[in-house]
Amino acid sequence: MSDFTIYGGQHAALFGNQQVTVRNSVINQDANDAINMVWDCGWTFHSISINNCSVGFNITNTSPTTQTVGSRTVINSSIMDTVVGVLTSYRPNASYTNGSLVLENFELKNVAMAIQGISNSTSLRGTPKGSSRTIAAWAQGHSYKPTGPSTISGPILAFQRSQSLLDVKTNKYYTLSKVQCTGLPVSQLLSARAAGAEGNGKTDDTDSLQMLILQAAGEGKVLFLDYALKKSHARFTSRPKPRYPVVQVGKPGDKGWIELSDFIVGIQGAQAGAVGIEWNIKSRDTPSGMWDVHVRIGGFAGSDLQLADCRATPGEENAVNEKSIGAHTLMHVKKSAEALYMENVVVDRRS
Repeated sequence: MSDFTIYGGQHAALFGNQQVTVRNSVINQDANDAINMVWDCGWTFHSISINNCSVGFNITNTSPTTQTVGSRTVINSSIMDTVVGVLTSYRPNASYTNGSLVLENFELKNVAMAIQGISNSTSLRGTPKGSSRTIAAWAQGHSYKPTGPSTISGPILAFQRSQSLLDVKTNKYYTLSKVQCTGLPVSQLLSARAAGAEGNGKTDDTDSLQMLILQAAGEGKVLFLDYALKKSHARFTSRPKPRYPVVQVGKPGDKGWIELSDFIVGIQGAQAGAVGIEWNIKSRDTPSGMWDVHVRIGGFAGSDLQLADCRATPGEENAVNEKSIGAHTLMHVKKSAEALYMENVVVDRRS
C-alpha cells in the first residue's frame, strides 16, 4: 500500500491485517488518530509523513489487557505538529510480545510526547515547541540473545544499511512507485481478451499470451491481462529436471526493462515441475519491477489443492501424495538477473 494522502478524520487510517508494508504516504490536518492499528502480526511503515494530528500512531487497541497489535516497524518517517507521536499500551511484564515497536531514522518536530504509554506515562520524550530531532534507532519489546529474550525500551544500535539498497540522492532505502496508466490513451493498451485470448479459465491461452507479449514489447505498449487467463503444459507435471516456468521474464542473458503489476499466478493441481515465475532480465539505470504480483498454490476454488485433495497421512513414514505436489519452485531469480525491485509481492502456499 503506497502513495496516498488522507486529510482529517477520527481515524484517518484504520488498519488491521497480517503482514503489510505501507510506504510513501501523507496524513494531514486534524485527524484524531493519523494511523490506528486494530490488529496485526507485523507491519512496516516507510516514508510516512504525519502532520498536525492529535496522535500519530495509535497502537493501543483501546485496552492494555487485550492487546491484539503485534509489532510494527517505522522507518524514514516524520511526525510534525502533533501532540503524541506513538500511543502504546505495551506492558514489559506481559507474557506476550504484542505491542512491539521499532523506530529507525524517525524525525520529530513540535511533538509534545514522542511515545506515550499506559496511564499517560512517558516512554520517550518529545520535542520542545519550535525544535526537532531525529531518532536514529529505538525499540520497545524483546531483545534476543543466546541466553534468551530480555525486555528493552530505549535506544538501540541502528541497522547498518547496505549501500546497494540506498538511493544515492537521499541515502534512504531505494523505492520505486508502481506504474500508473491513467494518462495513457486507449491506443497504448492491449487487452489480452480483446486480442484473442479466451480468458474463460479453461482454454489454454499460452500461444495467444506469448504473441501479445511480443507485440506489446515490440510496439512499446501496455499489456492488460484480463481475468481467468490460463496457461497449460504437460511438462509442468515432470518432477526431474528441467523445470518449466509458468511465467518466464526474459531468457538467461536477456537485457531490458519491464514492469508487472496486479495479477496472480495460480498453480492448479499437481504440477511438480512448475516454477511460478522465473526472472532473467538484466536491467540498467531504472530497475525492472513487480508490484502487487502474487504466486499462489492451493487454497482457492478450482485449484484442486484444497484440504480434501491433500489430506495429512500421520503414521505413514515417507508418505508422499503425488497429487499434492503443487509446484517445484514458486519464484526463481536467476543468476543473470540484475536490478529487480519488488513491492507487495507475495509468494505463498495456501491450503
